[in-house]
Formats: sequence, structure tokens, C-alpha cells
Amino acid sequence: MSVWSWDGVVPAVDPTAFVHPGAVLIGDVIVGAGCYVGAGAVLRGDFGRIVLRDGSNFQETCVAHAFPGKDVLVEESGHIGHGAVLHGCHVGRNAMVGMNAVVMDEAVIGENSIVGAAAFVKAGARIPPDSMAVGSPARVIRALTADEIDWKRRGTGVYQQLAREAAGKLAPALPLDRPEPDRRRVTAPRYDPLTIERRGFSERP
Repeated sequence: MSVWSWDGVVPAVDPTAFVHPGAVLIGDVIVGAGCYVGAGAVLRGDFGRIVLRDGSNFQETCVAHAFPGKDVLVEESGHIGHGAVLHGCHVGRNAMVGMNAVVMDEAVIGENSIVGAAAFVKAGARIPPDSMAVGSPARVIRALTADEIDWKRRGTGVYQQLAREAAGKLAPALPLDRPEPDRRRVTAPRYDPLTIERRGFSERP
């Protein structure tokens, strides 16, 4: 990882967290136990504090930054999908922000809620607990079922397992000039991340 102090404040990373070497942490950043931070992620704590609480994940190319004097907080088991942007907001426990979504200043995503991919959550918005929010600007379309909340929890569990395994599986390498004839395939987790799309999860009324 690329770690930078800001005005003498140094990022803090729990020893059980995994932060990819290609991630950038700047200033007042706190990464809790068992977190996963993906390649290309940027957590820029120069205006306000960025906190990832235990078991949360912040996937590849995500960005966190804060309006001056405001913090970004991702509560326990929060799940921030690839390419999402968090700016001065609060993501509740076991909530999920979908891929390429944007959550703006002083917005609050309630516990267990899901913000759909590419959604825009405007400044000051409140997404209540156990809700599905989609669109631009994001609006709540329905409550989540217990099965859907459990689906999300299990999906985050995959990233919690990844945080435990990544340090032992990731290693620098040089590219081969051609694939080996008997090239081994990478084994995906048992959990299927496409289940939500296949079920038309965000489409049901």
C-alpha cells in the first residue's frame, strides 16, 4: 500500500486487515480489523477522518473523501462495491453501496440497506434501515426481505474471508509470454456474486 501522513497524521491499519499494495491511504484514515481494501482504492483523510470499521470492505478503485470537518464512516460489515465514491457520508452496519454509486455529504445509509449500482445519493439524504434504494437521485423502492439481508451478509463474508487469505495468495509476478498448456484456473468462492442480478433483485416492486 502507499501510505502518506498529512500534517503529521498517519493512517492506522489493523494488522488483521488486508490493504492491497496498490491502494493509497492519506492522513486521518483508520482501517479496522478484518477489513479488505482493494487495488486502486484511495482513502484521502486530509479534510476529515475516514473510518472503515471491523469486517468492512472497500473494493477496487473506490474513493473516500470528506467535506472539510466531516468524516466518512463505514460501519461494521459495510460493503462498498467496485468504483463507488463516498464523500462525507455514513454507511450503516451491514449496508451495501453498489458498484459505481456515489454517496454525498451528510447522507446516511441505514443498517442492512442496499444502494443499487450507479445510484446517486444526494447530500443529506436518509436511506432508512432494511431498504433498497436505486436511481439518480436515489430513492427507496421497497423494503428488503430477511433473505435478501442474509444474502448481503453472506456476500460480505466472502470479502472477510478474502481479507484473511489475500496476504498468502497475492504475490508480485512477471507476466508469462504465453499461457501454460495445462494452466490452472483460479477457483472462485462458493458464493455467487451474480445471484442478485439473476434474481432481478433491484427490479422487483
